[in-house]
Amino acid sequence: MTETLRQLAALLRTRDELDARIAALTGRSARPGDVGEFIAAQVFDIELAETAVQAGYDGVFRSGPLAGKTVNVKIYGDAFTGIDISPHSCDFYLVLSGPPRPPGAVRHHQWRISAAYLFDARVLLDTLTSRGVKIGVATSLRRADVEAAQVFPLAGRDAPWRLTPAQTALLSEFA
Repeated sequence: MTETLRQLAALLRTRDELDARIAALTGRSARPGDVGEFIAAQVFDIELAETAVQAGYDGVFRSGPLAGKTVNVKIYGDAFTGIDISPHSCDFYLVLSGPPRPPGAVRHHQWRISAAYLFDARVLLDTLTSRGVKIGVATSLRRADVEAAQVFPLAGRDAPWRLTPAQTALLSEFA
């Protein structure tokens, strides 16, 4: 047992060093949400809010088809498990999602982005409310809802944004 604790302590020191390097690079913490917001800001040209704890939205699109619109960025291991919908308003939810976790796999956030989804918040809330879905943490979504909002690696039929080849290449770095 003592050797296991020594190994854990050494790994945590290594993780602390990596987290410090990530924080220095991004100017934010190395928590998954903050790193996801940084990635989204770079890829989608989002002006992030001055504080990472602002209620409702994380930033505003500076350019593109949604310029001036607010966005709440989420990063999940698997978007199909549901998303956290805040009671505070925003225009869009941008969800960066990793690959689905195999059944029985140890819970661990892998830094992979296998898909990105962009939901129009008003349309999403209207759709969910009409179905009687409880809105809040881990709000359940239908597969069709998620697939329609997909913008990476391929855009869904009704996606509100079509990525440029450069944006696709940037997100692919994390695949």
